Amino acid sequence: MLSFDDVFAARDRVGDVARHTPLERSTTFSEHTGAEIYLKLELFQRTGAFKIRGATNRIATLSESEREAGVVTASAGNHAQGVALAATRAGVDSKIVMPEHAPISKVRATEGYGGTAVLHGIDYNEAQEHAHEIEREEGRVYLHAFDDWDVMAGQGTTGLEIMDDCPDVDTVVVPIGGGGLIAGVATAVKAVDPDVRVIGVQADGASSVVESIDAGKIVELETVDTIADGIATRRIGSKPFQVIQKRVDEVVTVPDSEIAMAITLLLERSKVVAEGAGATALAAVLGNAFEYEAGETIVPLLSGGNIDPNVLTTVLMRGLVQSGRYIKLRTVLKDKPGALMDLSKIVAENRANIYGIQHDRTARDIGMGSAEVELDLETRGHEHVEQLIASLEAHGYPVDVLV
Repeated sequence: MLSFDDVFAARDRVGDVARHTPLERSTTFSEHTGAEIYLKLELFQRTGAFKIRGATNRIATLSESEREAGVVTASAGNHAQGVALAATRAGVDSKIVMPEHAPISKVRATEGYGGTAVLHGIDYNEAQEHAHEIEREEGRVYLHAFDDWDVMAGQGTTGLEIMDDCPDVDTVVVPIGGGGLIAGVATAVKAVDPDVRVIGVQADGASSVVESIDAGKIVELETVDTIADGIATRRIGSKPFQVIQKRVDEVVTVPDSEIAMAITLLLERSKVVAEGAGATALAAVLGNAFEYEAGETIVPLLSGGNIDPNVLTTVLMRGLVQSGRYIKLRTVLKDKPGALMDLSKIVAENRANIYGIQHDRTARDIGMGSAEVELDLETRGHEHVEQLIASLEAHGYPVDVLV
């Protein structure tokens, strides 16, 4: 079992590489929830995520012959960058297998830190299988992303920082993929103060830990589907699962829509960019995925910020839709001069802003002499959307909400 001494020893090993990341109170999220919300901004870590901690600690334990052989690992992106940088700084050759559809930004960053990126498989599990083939063929040392005591101890140094910077914390909320981060954090937190709650969070589409806890044994999912690619693992690690069962108080899940909303709010209100996995802990707090009291001090751990710009665009749009800030609707009007202007006037009177219009006279499901119009609109919230739709319908326009 991972011990506090393991985590404490790791702090000395990773101190020269990993940053002590900020922990800041959020007025916005505190007012929204009624709790005292302090964000652990691990997304400001070197390589943009917590993974550098575990990778550095593990590489520090390699023997001289292992260092000469080089290392290999599998990763959806953040562990890849952590291993690449940690290995390069230690003078160790690294090869990292990433899923074929890993964000290009993470692939390029991995190579930029000195690692050799190999794209293989549809997800982390298939990438891991190929990494083990390389391990056997080339005699490299395999560095597991989470199912390793030294990696878990390194990740746990994040928990030490939380307890140093926020000694009055009541609840720490941590995202779970393979489980290495929460295992390390829970070990550190519970050793300092056993009364502090540790809540784990997974995406609805990658809920292996929740199902494993319910079953009393590790359950491997057939597939995973979530925008939070950093925690999109089909199976919890066996070592982290032991720690989770003993030291984590509760594990909950959140839908992708709430993760997207959390990313959007973090960008808009806190001016920080989080990836899907990085925003999952905050999404659980904002979505009331677990119970907490007014005035309770809660620390959501924002684990990473390495989100691909194309993905960010899609996620932000989902967040705007979720908050009633963007809507796409379809209606039908008479195909005559001035009809489109009349429609636009109603939209303007309701103070909605038109992003785009598509006008189609040839749609099959409308009558002759009519035209179908799709509107992309900027709105100010759900009440504003309801007001706009009610006004359009009151003027005789049928409305179908497309997004």
